[in-house]
Amino acid sequence: MVKKGEWVRIKKILLPVGERAPQDPEDTKSTPLVMWTKGFLQADTKIGDEATVVTAVGRTEQGELTEVNPYYTHSYGKFVPELIEIDRRYKEFLFGGEK
Repeated sequence: MVKKGEWVRIKKILLPVGERAPQDPEDTKSTPLVMWTKGFLQADTKIGDEATVVTAVGRTEQGELTEVNPYYTHSYGKFVPELIEIDRRYKEFLFGGEK
């Protein structure tokens, strides 16, 4: 049970499959249009159940409770050593130094 007041993420299907625009590409039409929203839970709720949240800007939204204390999991990929050399050369070009 997730307690009222927790920072959570909810999922709401805005357009189910079959209701997407006819001009959408086939791969887009085959998936629902989903809105993910983070906010403060307004009542004790179980993961997977319908929940109401109030966002950081005060908007109220409802959807399926999916996550507690959500955080970013994306990155810009693995380290690329060539980018360090590009950065060094770029700064040298901009700000002077040996040619």
